[in-house]
Amino acid sequence: MPRALSQRATSLGHVLARTFPTPKFLLPHAAGVDISDASIKWIVLSDAQSGRRTVEAWGQETLPDGVVVSGAIQDEARLILALREVRKKMPHVAAVHASLPEEPAFVFSMNVPPGSKRHEILDLIGFEFEARVPIPPSAAVYDFDVIPRQEGEGQEIGVVVFPRELAESYANCFSAAGFTLFSLEIEPRAIARAIVPESERDTISLLLDFGAKRSGLAVLKCGIPIFTSTVEVGVDRINSVLTDQLHLSPEQLEPWKNEQGLLPSAGQRSGLEAISGVASSLGSEVAKHFNYWDTRRNERGERVSPVTAVLLVGGGANLKGLGDYIAGRVQANVYRPNVWGRVCSFEEYIPPIQRRMSLQYATAIGLALR
Repeated sequence: MPRALSQRATSLGHVLARTFPTPKFLLPHAAGVDISDASIKWIVLSDAQSGRRTVEAWGQETLPDGVVVSGAIQDEARLILALREVRKKMPHVAAVHASLPEEPAFVFSMNVPPGSKRHEILDLIGFEFEARVPIPPSAAVYDFDVIPRQEGEGQEIGVVVFPRELAESYANCFSAAGFTLFSLEIEPRAIARAIVPESERDTISLLLDFGAKRSGLAVLKCGIPIFTSTVEVGVDRINSVLTDQLHLSPEQLEPWKNEQGLLPSAGQRSGLEAISGVASSLGSEVAKHFNYWDTRRNERGERVSPVTAVLLVGGGANLKGLGDYIAGRVQANVYRPNVWGRVCSFEEYIPPIQRRMSLQYATAIGLALR
């Protein structure tokens, strides 16, 4: 990947040739690795040869403050050390599909002539840079996903543009840590692969990834991101408020958020007051983006497909009452999706990651499913 990025490659997708791909049975086993400002999460899934997958390995490595900030790598040396620790914990797997943060990315949709070839579409994307992306094509890597066509519609694609230098930085860190990097992909695309079932592939939904230091918002059309935004509201802010005002210990934070949260029991109203400001800030951002996309109209003044639901994942998704609170702000269904839906059936296999915790692994699971 570093070599491909440093030359003239434009694709954010697969490192291997698309025209003549290696047969799947010859590809090395690959893990899904998700890097955020706070941690590295990884998961290895078995091959689906028997009709189902199982979790072979999984884990989390905490990143010190300042190693990755707002998605940008500030300390490559320490990130490489952390990735080497991850490598030690899954010695049987050297290949990875890894995430890129949505913050530095430019995500949009555009129409292309039906039947266009890949190189033609990439050329068309390049022509859109001046109007949509504040960096030149030479300073970027970019790729696209074809959005399934609806009756009466043209061919729409979801485009992701990422700064080349930052992509190379991520690729170099993986290489230095001893990994073979198969692909880089923005977090919302990986999450959508894991959580959007086939039955909902013709809908538009709003994804909320409530993380430790920030929260990501993404509009998904047929499971493909067509818009992303980042909100500087994370679980760490809630933890700080609870620690300062309720004097909770680190061990008490998760149980309190899971059992009290925004719906505290009698005598615990001070907890609600402590975190209501954070919830309000997050809810306002979700409502702003939801309402904009839910009321859009096309060039003929016709209303486009409305947003059907808000999908809630990430470490903060378990905050009790958060789903109901956001649902009240947007007047739509808000739910925590099944991140294992494309991995296995619970009737046949129960993953070793507890359900609440699994919402933190949505990105890694989606990457491992590539």
